[in-house]
Amino acid sequence: MFFSIITRQEIRRGSFNSVKELIAAISAFIEGWNQRAHPFVWTKTADEILPHTRKQTSDARH
Repeated sequence: MFFSIITRQEIRRGSFNSVKELIAAISAFIEGWNQRAHPFVWTKTADEILPHTRKQTSDARH
């Protein structure tokens, strides 16, 4: 979940001229994230989520 958020809110929105700039932006995001940290509120139970994950993995044909 965290990687989805950082991608949407920081990485995709930014324009970086170097890897150093990208690292600085990610570090700043993480610092702010840690200051505002709070647990995610799950709206579904594990029993509601797990059947969907099983279906996706069993349908994959590799």
